[in-house]
Amino acid sequence: MFPALATHSTVFARTLPPGLEIRLMRESDLKAYKALRDAMLARHEEAFTSDAAAERGREAASYRSRLSGAGHCLFTLLAWDGRQLLGALSAECDGRAKIRHIAHIVGMMVDEAAQGRGLGHALMQAALALLAQDEALQLVTLSVTRSNTPARRLYERCGFVRYGRLEGAIVLPDGRQLDKDLMVLRLRAPTPAA
Repeated sequence: MFPALATHSTVFARTLPPGLEIRLMRESDLKAYKALRDAMLARHEEAFTSDAAAERGREAASYRSRLSGAGHCLFTLLAWDGRQLLGALSAECDGRAKIRHIAHIVGMMVDEAAQGRGLGHALMQAALALLAQDEALQLVTLSVTRSNTPARRLYERCGFVRYGRLEGAIVLPDGRQLDKDLMVLRLRAPTPAA
């Protein structure tokens, strides 16, 4: 489905500061991915739909489904500085014919120590470039917690526009309800019906 997934493990290295690398997640990365994800969920419960307490008990191997090739139009990109994992982004699609033209960005995260270095933008651009290789894909969606202004602005800079809001989308352990902005980016014009 994605030729670059099979032939290139590193993408967009030329646009990153020296020492940084963005590549597809490998089996050997699962423990580092789980550690980053657990830390981000614990520190930013308002930014993620997943619950930190529930996810903490998951085994690293349970994230194998996020490896490229594990499912239809599914991959996870990781951003590394040497041996330190700084960020991640997953993309997925549904294989059903009527919605096969839509991809979803899920689980975007950049460690606080790496924020402000353009890593989130680089992860998103790498993901969009891989998704654009699939000529059947027309739309890419994501949701972002309404109060997460830096993330929302990043997505807007990448070309996403808000098309709706889901009020009370997540309920935090303390009972607060947070809204999610629903955003979309058009990769290409719709294919005319035959």
